[in-house]
Amino acid sequence: MPGPQAPLAPATPMAAPPKPPWLPLAAILLAVFVVPMSISGTAVALPGIGADTGAGPAPLQWVVNAFNVAFACFTLVWGSVADIVGRVRAFAAGATVYAVASLASALASDVLLLDAARALAGIGGAAIFSCGSAILSTVYEGPARAKAFALFGTVAGVGIAVGPSLSGALLQTVSWRWVFAVHAVALAVVLAAVPAIARSLPATPRPAGARVDVPGSAVFVVAMVLLTTAIVQGSQWGWGSAGVLGLFAGAAVALAAFAAVEKRRTHPMLDLGLLRNRRFLGLCLVPVAGSFGFVTMLTYLPSYLTEVTGRGTGAAGLLMVLLTAPMLVFPLLAATLVARGVPPLTIIYVSLAALVVGDATLTLFGPDVSVAVIALPMIVTGAGMALAAGLVDGQALALVDPAKAGMAAGFLNTLRLGSEAVAVALYGSVLTTLTASRSYDEAFHAVLWGLAGVCLVLGVAVFGLLAGGRTASGEAGTRRT
Repeated sequence: MPGPQAPLAPATPMAAPPKPPWLPLAAILLAVFVVPMSISGTAVALPGIGADTGAGPAPLQWVVNAFNVAFACFTLVWGSVADIVGRVRAFAAGATVYAVASLASALASDVLLLDAARALAGIGGAAIFSCGSAILSTVYEGPARAKAFALFGTVAGVGIAVGPSLSGALLQTVSWRWVFAVHAVALAVVLAAVPAIARSLPATPRPAGARVDVPGSAVFVVAMVLLTTAIVQGSQWGWGSAGVLGLFAGAAVALAAFAAVEKRRTHPMLDLGLLRNRRFLGLCLVPVAGSFGFVTMLTYLPSYLTEVTGRGTGAAGLLMVLLTAPMLVFPLLAATLVARGVPPLTIIYVSLAALVVGDATLTLFGPDVSVAVIALPMIVTGAGMALAAGLVDGQALALVDPAKAGMAAGFLNTLRLGSEAVAVALYGSVLTTLTASRSYDEAFHAVLWGLAGVCLVLGVAVFGLLAGGRTASGEAGTRRT
């Protein structure tokens, strides 16, 4: 007879899925917060810098321009480098460069040294954005990933919004040097968390035998330096001047040379095949619409409020909260809606529509308009930017081979930053031209209709590209969506 059966072992409870690591996200978000805060807040410090260093208008303006140009030039380069040397290593290198450059900015005794330090900070900032978003796309999955990118967009927007206020407070209480010293301290905290970021990053395949594309990177940087300098100087030298036209021509030649170089590289800095991915390209155009529809208003609306409506700077700043407050709420709202089953593309289409409607209805602004009339148009415009902030990054990188996530993030952010420079420069140039023959109020309204038109055209282009589904090569949708 068989012996007594052994009692059944108690059922082992199913292990709960591991919670997403919070420290890597917190560290990356802190670094991301510093970069846009620097972009929007440095301009506030220019009068104090000029008074302290005796700098003239041109070198003083390059305290801002040097950062923006360097940022735009190196965003794609860092993204490509990160795929080869490792994203955490590239992120740490960029954060180190930014911290050292910020310390040098705080200690600079001459405006030219400050310009050079700010350019170096722009190079580090490019790594933070490109490598930071690539790390998030690798570390987080599903709803946690959507929330991480929503926070990415929220923090970037908050950085832009609070940059001027924080810089102003530092100027009043201590000095302009602390505007940059604070950045160095924040990045030191980020660097302390790098080991935790490295531990959270799963193994990512790297191209066998790949090396940094030095020729392609060099030609691309030259092209971007020429292009961004032309945009920056266009309003000062004149868009039809020989200098600006020469810079644009040189940029076109350099970009053509870049395309030729990349076609011959085994491991190019930018895989041109990526641009055949219609859905990826369509998503990359969404931030371009935000640059025209939102960033221009963020830059120039305060001047309209003070010069046309007669509000003081404090009242104008308070009113601008209606434009920027959606950045605190709508990115996370978008992530929540996606988690509850709303298609991400539906939210993106709504964001594009909001930019068009918001810019068009901002034409209600007038010298004597009440806040009640223009509050909703300002909120709608801000929502147009905020709904897609972060969401579009996550969706775009989900379409790309994980081994090329850094490159893809670099391309996306290059379009984002480059379009901001173009949009702001064109806005200023067109407004200046129109005010020569009409009042500021009339010129402002004309430009608003133009911005709404640009956003509409971009929205149609985005819809057409996204509606195309797969790429010509059938590679879209190979990753999680």
